[in-house]
Amino acid sequence: MKILVIQHKMIGDVLVSSIICNNLKKAYPNAEIHYLVNDNTTPVLEGNMAIDKIICFNPKKQKTFFSLLKFAFKIRKEKYDIVIDAYSKLQSWVVTLFSGAQRKISYKKVGRTFIYTDNVPFAEFPATNLGLAIARRLSLLEPLNLAIQKETTPVLFVSESEKEFAKTIFKKHAVNSNRKTIMISLLGSEKLKTYPLHYMAKLVDFIGEKYEVNILFNYFPKQKKDAKMVYDACSETTKEKIYFDLLGNDLREFIAIMNQCDLIIGNDGGAINMAKALNKPSFIIFSPWIEKKIWATFEDVISHTSVHLNDFNPELFVNKSDAILKDDTLELYEKFEPKLIIPKLEQFLNRQF
Repeated sequence: MKILVIQHKMIGDVLVSSIICNNLKKAYPNAEIHYLVNDNTTPVLEGNMAIDKIICFNPKKQKTFFSLLKFAFKIRKEKYDIVIDAYSKLQSWVVTLFSGAQRKISYKKVGRTFIYTDNVPFAEFPATNLGLAIARRLSLLEPLNLAIQKETTPVLFVSESEKEFAKTIFKKHAVNSNRKTIMISLLGSEKLKTYPLHYMAKLVDFIGEKYEVNILFNYFPKQKKDAKMVYDACSETTKEKIYFDLLGNDLREFIAIMNQCDLIIGNDGGAINMAKALNKPSFIIFSPWIEKKIWATFEDVISHTSVHLNDFNPELFVNKSDAILKDDTLELYEKFEPKLIIPKLEQFLNRQF
């Protein structure tokens, strides 16, 4: 049996959808499991033995319909028995439609049901603390009636050499081994997913002033200016606990460093999802336009918790569409003051120490 799982888009999406591959391999150990993902997301799949082949999609190369069609017919040559489309948008519709697979599974969407043999209801509300991001992916396995106890948690695999790299870089930067280390997810994937930097500085300062911890910042070199703004706004007491230049050169190095940390705090995004896949406690700050019910995965108040402006000021969200909320995000972010977040953050941190 040959099965293709499709998940375009971001690192977090690809990592979360890898649970489909993990469960398929568990149910069908002799099956060949292929995973079609965007080419910049493959580092989060390294070491995952449930995936027999990673097929890379380049959004820049396949941006015209002709190039997408050409790519789809290349996929068709693989002769898949089953295609599971976890993305369910134009790119994956075309690939699935022309795949030639006997079974094609995805979410039930108006005007797209003809593409698939199995159209799974698109859950609107989470039934458990898994969150909709996990629950929706697992629902795509229901038509197969797998005779297994399903795995619900995405997993990142860290090699021994990567673990040694992390230990070495911590030693190089003289990280205090007697204190726990907190990774701060400082910047989101875009401005509309980034908690205002002047507010973030106050949260970091609260942590540095109140707790004996090491603090690392997660940022790309091109984001150093923004990261430095947060650092400069912190007190001298907090600055002494921040290891500003301790960061990886690529995604695998970040994963290794995150694995050496004890917990993560900050903006929702790939870094948070990777930390969870490494079994690290998390405190997430959601953007006002992101639906918490989707990405607030594994929330138990103890190890994983999150905050959203809607938790504090629900009246600001009444009768507002996603499009309006996105347009108003920067204005709404300004209302999401640190004083709202700090009490919950303190409760979370007190449970970790």
